[in-house]
Amino acid sequence: MKSLKIVLIGYGKMGHVLEQIATNRGHEVVLTIDRGQEDRFDDPSFLTADVAIEFTAPQEAYDNCLRSLKRNLPTVSGTTGWNDRLPELKELCAKEGKTFFWSSNFSIGVNLFLRINRKVAELMKAAPNYHLSLEETHHIHKLDAPSGTAITLAETLLAARHELKRWELTETPEEHTLPIQAHREGEVPGIHTVHYTSEVDRISLTHEAFGREGFALGAILAAEYAAQHQGWLTMDDLLKLD
Repeated sequence: MKSLKIVLIGYGKMGHVLEQIATNRGHEVVLTIDRGQEDRFDDPSFLTADVAIEFTAPQEAYDNCLRSLKRNLPTVSGTTGWNDRLPELKELCAKEGKTFFWSSNFSIGVNLFLRINRKVAELMKAAPNYHLSLEETHHIHKLDAPSGTAITLAETLLAARHELKRWELTETPEEHTLPIQAHREGEVPGIHTVHYTSEVDRISLTHEAFGREGFALGAILAAEYAAQHQGWLTMDDLLKLD
């Protein structure tokens, strides 16, 4: 893999971890753009970059990614909470040949966890007396609830269990609803658990992140992939899971 010149859009805690891992893998961060520094999209260094990585906030992500894509730079985004705007960027990739890589979670472990849960949900069809529920915990700074990963996980479960029509952030779900509980505690990087509960026992599957490093490594791997491919890209493409 050749050395990449990377623009980091968002330079908070995650941005600093991204920079460290990118440097360790032989890449160079040529520009950082943080909140209030939107004029840096016109910095000459931007034009020298091979790829941009965006981790900001839901209300900023669409505009940031659009600015980057309009400058013909392959863009990777891990910001969640703005899913309703993603189809617009997917259409932009199809019509104008842009490259955009989005994931609700770049952790390799989480993406394998999603696939494991798809298979388990299908297997559990044989035991309809088990009721599904989903629980997630993140740090107190996370703005969206449920998390993007929890939503992706919920949609994975709904696709496998057609008797469930929707997910809902609630502790008292209506019939045919997958309940999600979202907790915000301290500096927890991320815990996601799927419960199958019957009257006599419970089966639980959990993924727990120990820090930001797993997410950052996955984002750098996505950037390396996006620099060599074109179009709308996901972790399924990177991991060749389909």
